Amino acid sequence: MEGSYSTRLPLRRGIATRLAMDSITVHDSLRPGQPVPFTPIEKGKISWYACGPTVYDHSHLGHARNYVSTDIIRRILLHYFGFDVKFVMNFTDIDDKIILRARRQRLLENEKKKKYTDTELTELGMAAFRAYAKSNLPNLVEGDDGPLDLNNYITRRDTTYGQVLAGGTLTGDGKPGDDEAKLKMHVNNMNSAVVAIGDNQLFSGAEEILLPYFDSLYKETFDTSDQTIFTSLTQLMENEFTKDMDALNVLRPDVVTRVTEYVPQIARFVEKVVEKGFAYEAEGSVYFDIAAFEKAGNTYARLRPESRNDKALQEEGEGSLGKSLGGKRSPGDFALWKKSKPGEPYWPSKWGNGRPGWHIECSVMASDVLGSHMDIHSGGIDLAFPHHDNELAQSEAHFCEHGRHVDHVLSYPKIEESGSKMSKSLKNFQTIKDALASTYTARSMRVVFLHGRWNDGVEITPSMRTQADSWETTVNNFFTNVKSLLVEANDTTTSLNNGVEGISISENKPIEGLLAELEQAKKDVDTALSNSFDTPQVMRVIADIIRKANISIGAPGGNSDLPAVESIARWVTRIVGILGLDANAKPPYDGLGWASAAASADMDPTTAVQPYEAVYNSVLSDAKSLNLPSSKALTDLFSQSPKSEFDSLAKAGLRDPEQLGLPFLRATSKLRDELRRIVPSVAPELKASILSLSDRIRDFDLTNIGVYLDDRPDGQPSLIKFIPAAELISAREEKAARETEKAKAKEEARIAREKAEAEKWEKAKISPQDMFKNDDRYAEWDSEGMPTKLKDGSDVPKAQLKKLKKEWDRQKKAHGEYLTKFGGT
Repeated sequence: MEGSYSTRLPLRRGIATRLAMDSITVHDSLRPGQPVPFTPIEKGKISWYACGPTVYDHSHLGHARNYVSTDIIRRILLHYFGFDVKFVMNFTDIDDKIILRARRQRLLENEKKKKYTDTELTELGMAAFRAYAKSNLPNLVEGDDGPLDLNNYITRRDTTYGQVLAGGTLTGDGKPGDDEAKLKMHVNNMNSAVVAIGDNQLFSGAEEILLPYFDSLYKETFDTSDQTIFTSLTQLMENEFTKDMDALNVLRPDVVTRVTEYVPQIARFVEKVVEKGFAYEAEGSVYFDIAAFEKAGNTYARLRPESRNDKALQEEGEGSLGKSLGGKRSPGDFALWKKSKPGEPYWPSKWGNGRPGWHIECSVMASDVLGSHMDIHSGGIDLAFPHHDNELAQSEAHFCEHGRHVDHVLSYPKIEESGSKMSKSLKNFQTIKDALASTYTARSMRVVFLHGRWNDGVEITPSMRTQADSWETTVNNFFTNVKSLLVEANDTTTSLNNGVEGISISENKPIEGLLAELEQAKKDVDTALSNSFDTPQVMRVIADIIRKANISIGAPGGNSDLPAVESIARWVTRIVGILGLDANAKPPYDGLGWASAAASADMDPTTAVQPYEAVYNSVLSDAKSLNLPSSKALTDLFSQSPKSEFDSLAKAGLRDPEQLGLPFLRATSKLRDELRRIVPSVAPELKASILSLSDRIRDFDLTNIGVYLDDRPDGQPSLIKFIPAAELISAREEKAARETEKAKAKEEARIAREKAEAEKWEKAKISPQDMFKNDDRYAEWDSEGMPTKLKDGSDVPKAQLKKLKKEWDRQKKAHGEYLTKFGGT
C-alpha cells in the first residue's frame, strides 16, 4: 500500500560530494568490523526495507532512536549524496503480542459489564492474584504462614526479592538486566493489585493481573471470526506511531506494508519454500527445516552464529502462543505458518486455518515491493537473531540465491535504561509523546542521537544531554547573530536570494581566512558522511567552524568578514537541514538559519507581516503623543515609509514573514534608538515616559511576536534578533519572577531591620537602675540598681558582679542614646 512520498528536490553539490557518492562505506551487520564499500545494485538508486513496529502499544524512546537514526541516514542519502531512495517499511499488525493484548482487553471489557457483589469481586481478585504469582513469581506462592494472601504478600516479597528491588541482581553478581526488569514489572503489578483488591477497586487497579487470568479462563471460547477485534487496536496504535514520527520530523515511508494485507502472498511464499524442500508441515503448522537448508550448502544464523542455539531467543522468536505447537523436527526450526488455535485469528491455507509466522512477513513484503535483491535492510539490533537471521534463511531458500537477498543489513542499536533494553512488554520505557511533552523537543532529541554513532549502543546520560543542549544553543545563537548583523548591514534582502554556497569564489584567487576554513569544513563533513554516516564528527565540525566564525564576529572594532560569515551560516543551514534538525525547512535548504514555521509560498504577504506592522503603527502613534522636542531626526523617522519597502519585497516574491517584516522592524528599532538617544536632554517627566515606552517596545511589543532588540553601547543601533516568542516570553517571566523574589527579600529584610530597631530602642528605654529590679534571682540592690544579695540572702559572687556590671554599663550607654534620640530624663 502506498504511503506519503517524501519531497525530493535537485541538490547542488560540490565536487567532493559527487566523488563521495561513489566512495561511501557502511557498517554492515553481515560483515562485522570496519565499514565496507557501499555499492547499490542500480547506480544512483537505493532500495531499502525497514522493519517497522509491532503496533500494539505506544512508541518509546527506543523506537525514537531506531527510526530517527534511520531517518538521518535516509536524509543523508537523499539530500546530501543525491540518491533516489525507495524506502519501504512494514507494520506488524498481527502477531502473538497483538493477539494477546486485543483479546485480553476485550475479555476485560466483557467482565466489567457483569454484576459482581463485593464478596465475589474480592474472591475474583484473589484468584487472579494467586494465579499471577504462580505464573510469574512462583517463590511467593507458598510459605510457612499458609497460602499467599494480602496480609503476607509484603513480607514474602521483601524477603524473597528485596535484593533485586533495592537495585541488585537475581544472582548477586553483575548489573541488573532484562530478568531483573521483568521481575520488577511483575512485582509492581502485584503491588497495584494488593491496593486495588483491598480497596475493592478491582477493575481500576488490578488490570494487569486480571488480563492473563480472564484469558486463561475464556480464551478458547473467544470468537475470532470478527478480526476487527484485533485491527481496531493495531489501527489505533499505527496512527499513534505515525503521529509520533511526524512529531519527530521523520520522513514518512515511500511504501507502507501491513501483514494482514499480505496473508495470501505469505501462504504462497511458504508453499514455495516447502516445494523446494526447505520446510515441512506438521500438525497444521509449517516449519523451516534448518538441517535441510544447511545440507544444501547454506549457512544459517549468519548475523548471530553464536545465538543459534539460544533457547530463550528461539522461544521469544516463536512467540508466547507458539509454545504449544508441536511437530518440530528440531528445536531450532522456526514457524513459517502457525496453526490457529481457538481464540486466535485465522486465514485459510492448504494446511488449514492458520496465520503467518513472525519472520516470514518481512521476507514476503520486502520482496514483493523491492524484488529478490535489496540494498539496505534495517531493524533493531535485538532482532538480529532470530528475526533477521530467519528472514535471510527463508528468503535465500525461496529464491535459491545464497547471500543475495540482502546486500547490506544496517541493524540499529537499542537504548538502554538501567541496564535493560527499553521494552513495551517490560513496561520500562518513556513514551515518545511523554518525552516530547516534558524533557525533549524533536530537535533536541535528534541532536542527542546525532552525537552518537548510529551503530553504537546508547544510554542517555546527563552529560550527553548537556553536550547536546550546548551544541544546539551554539547553533541557535550563531544563526541569530548572523541574521542580526546582516539586517544591520542592510544587505539581508539581497543576500537572502543568494545560492546555498553564499558568496562566489574566484578560481584565480587563493582561498584564505574564514573561506579557507569553510572549504576545509566541507571536506571534513564529506569525509565523515562517507565514512558510515559519522554524524558525531559532523557535529564537531559544525561546532568548530561556528567557533571560528564567532571569533571573526567578535573582532575588535567590528572588523568581521561578514560575507564569509554569511557563507558559513548558509552552509551550516544546509547541513542541519539535511540532518533533519529543522522541521520547517525543505530541500535544497537554501535559507539562512532555522526556517520560519509560518513561511510558505502560498502565504499572503499582507497577512504574514501584520504582527510587525501592527507593532510599528502602535509605537509610531505612542511616540507622536509624547510631545517630543522637534528635530530633523524625529521628523524623518515619523515620515519614513516601511510600507513601501514591504510592498517592493512582496512584489519581488519574498514570502518569509521575518524578512517581509524587516522594514517595519527596522523602522521601529530606529525610532526607539532615537528616543533613547534624546532621553538625557529632556525634562524628568518626559524622560520617564520615554523610558517606559522604550522598555515596553523591547520587553512586550516585540517580545510577543518573537523579536528581540539587543541594545548596544556607545550609540550603536540595536540589533534585531529573531528568537521564538515562547523563549522570549519565558525569559521575561523568569526575569520578572526573579525581580519579584528580589523585591520580596528586600521588603522582608526591611521589616526585619525595623523590628530589630524597635526592639533595640524598647530595650534601651529601661533605665540601668531598674534593669535588674524585676529579676527574681536577686533580693537586694544598691543605689545604682546593682544586685547585692541573692534570693537566699547570700552575697552576689564577685565573678557574677563583674559580669552584671558590664551589662549595666552597656545599658547605661544605650539608655543615654535613647534619651538623646527620644527625649526624657
